[in-house]
Amino acid sequence: MADKTSFTKDEWTLLLKSPMIAGMAITAADPSGLWGLLKESFAGGAALTKVAADPNANALIKAVVADFSTSEGRSAAHDGLKAEFTDGNPADIKTKSIESLRQVSSLLTEKAPGDAAAFKGWLRQISQSTAEAATEGGSLFGGGVQVSDAEKATLGEISSALGV
Repeated sequence: MADKTSFTKDEWTLLLKSPMIAGMAITAADPSGLWGLLKESFAGGAALTKVAADPNANALIKAVVADFSTSEGRSAAHDGLKAEFTDGNPADIKTKSIESLRQVSSLLTEKAPGDAAAFKGWLRQISQSTAEAATEGGSLFGGGVQVSDAEKATLGEISSALGV
């Protein structure tokens, strides 16, 4: 199984950024105001927390989450996101996010084939949870929340980019 040592520094940073990118693609597809943004952000954070507490989670996913839990890992991810997405409008952010997820997919297929399916599925689930977290069509606290057409289309693009 792959771990941090299986990747270059830049490749590892891409993996560190990937859970946030998976959520950002959805958020950029259909911005949903302050409450929606907060709920979508919490959905991504919940995915990281869930993996950290799951003893049966994929080892590569756990390694990414563990590294993201460190100051150094968060800084690397933050700096990478800032460099890639500063000054982008939502359409550009969505396009760049989908392209980054394609790169993640290729990287995993090449360097971590045994972990690729689980990692890609995890990123797809983060995107789905993010889409379901927004307030379109539902109450502030959920219940009846509907995924918008733009988010559905983006989920399809994410699935295609990840090959899942």
